[in-house]
Amino acid sequence: MSANGFAGYDFTAFDGIDTWIFDLDNTLYPPSTNLFKQMNEKMSDYVARLLDIPVDEATTLREGYYKEHGTTLRGLMIEHDIHPDDFLEHVHNIDHTWVKPDPDLARAICALPGKRYIFTNGTEKHALAVAERLGITDHIDDIFDIVWADLDPKPNRAPYEKLLSETGLNPKNSAMFEDLARNLKVPHDLGMQTILMVPGHTKAVFQESWQAKGPEAPHVGYVSDDLAKFLHGVLDHREIDPSMLSQDL
Repeated sequence: MSANGFAGYDFTAFDGIDTWIFDLDNTLYPPSTNLFKQMNEKMSDYVARLLDIPVDEATTLREGYYKEHGTTLRGLMIEHDIHPDDFLEHVHNIDHTWVKPDPDLARAICALPGKRYIFTNGTEKHALAVAERLGITDHIDDIFDIVWADLDPKPNRAPYEKLLSETGLNPKNSAMFEDLARNLKVPHDLGMQTILMVPGHTKAVFQESWQAKGPEAPHVGYVSDDLAKFLHGVLDHREIDPSMLSQDL
């Protein structure tokens, strides 16, 4: 596995990549952005109101659902038979202005050869709001969200297989960027290059202790704390100049 930082990085594994798949939250924008904190608070509030329990108890419960079922929503559907629409609308009704424009990231994504997808356990509406704030909307070919996935979240295998089926992508020519190591297991098994995004210069990069072994997992090919910088490293290796392709950015 390549080390954090880019000195001595070997980008030859990306020579034939023509499909670039990005998780959304804490991947396309850094965890220091306030969005996921807002969504966590919204989820705890929803669970507390649904079950008429204190917020701290609701937080503990939703974290258990997240660990066991992949998302809080999936846990609530299985354990309490909720209808997903109200939950999704409530959780993603947040202030997206915390996401700052990222021209450097936009230039890099624009210059990537082939197709570029967002693949998220969130909603398309939320993904579009984030992409618009980042300035990458015009450089994304499609968004695959939790509704498209029939509410079956990553890391379950089914949504990945549906992605392959509907896009016709070749996993051996694809790269998957994620902030959760467990969501990279299936992509790695399918033959994709896998890149784990973590906060910069920190040891405690995971929300829960059970995620702590993530970077050392055998299905994590690369670890990076800077998505734009990593992509520019790939472009430099492939001798692609983003400035020649994105003069308007």
